[in-house]
Amino acid sequence: MIKAQFESFDDRFADCGGDEYVEVLHRGSRKTEGPAYFPAGRYLVWSDIPNDRMLRWDETIGQVGVFRHASGYANGNTVDRQGRLLTCEQGSRRVTRTEHDGSITVLADLYDGKRLNSPNDIVARSDGSIWFTEPRYGISDAYEGHRAESEIGADHVYRIDPKTGDLRIVADDFERPNGLAFSADERQLYIVDSRRRQIRRFDVASDHTLVAGDVFASGWFDGIRLDHAGRVWAAAQDGLHCFHPDGTLLGKLLLPEACSNLVFGGQRRNNLFITNSAGDLYSIRVTFTGAAYPA
Repeated sequence: MIKAQFESFDDRFADCGGDEYVEVLHRGSRKTEGPAYFPAGRYLVWSDIPNDRMLRWDETIGQVGVFRHASGYANGNTVDRQGRLLTCEQGSRRVTRTEHDGSITVLADLYDGKRLNSPNDIVARSDGSIWFTEPRYGISDAYEGHRAESEIGADHVYRIDPKTGDLRIVADDFERPNGLAFSADERQLYIVDSRRRQIRRFDVASDHTLVAGDVFASGWFDGIRLDHAGRVWAAAQDGLHCFHPDGTLLGKLLLPEACSNLVFGGQRRNNLFITNSAGDLYSIRVTFTGAAYPA
């Protein structure tokens, strides 16, 4: 276990705390990413990108096993409103959905007849639409995918229409779009640009376009999630950074390795599951809960 260190910079961080120790649920991977919690089954799925596999931790018995190998060098994962797994496959350069019977449906692999770069992180909205980023990390070398040239020539943020399946670019002014998360009311979308080292916040218009896109926070960030108070929790080099909705850095959960992503889980959404660059999976029970999104 690791001693939990919550560092406060603002009085509004006072209700953010948790267990005395951060639990190490698993070691032995190369680089972990994309934790996704399934409430119905009480288990967590996450990616071990360089090893081309996905792992599964069973909360009821505390054991870890291989969920999928090969995984298409899977990176980001999430759970849709029907309890199905959505996955960004960097190596296969596609977005997939794992159906309840275990079969895999390809949701997106081409845009305008060209192969996607390498889908990275993904979120599902209550209207059934799917939003994802696709920087070039999975094609820039052979460590997390397959080296290749970008056919599209730029790194974008996309939306998959829930009725037609059509793929649409919703943001085209990023250098390396990465983690993304909706506000609880889904009226705003936060997106990380890792190359520019910033988080941007967009308004989501009624026609599903993104408006504004002002810089919300600056720093090296990867995956992001929101809690019940609208605070943004961002995976960073020294742990997790917590931002007030006004952009103020409230505090940090300090950790020994650079963090890659996080998700709220557990029966009350007050377990934080954290992946990192060292190949570990951490967990800590906290005094706050993840954002509750519309059903």
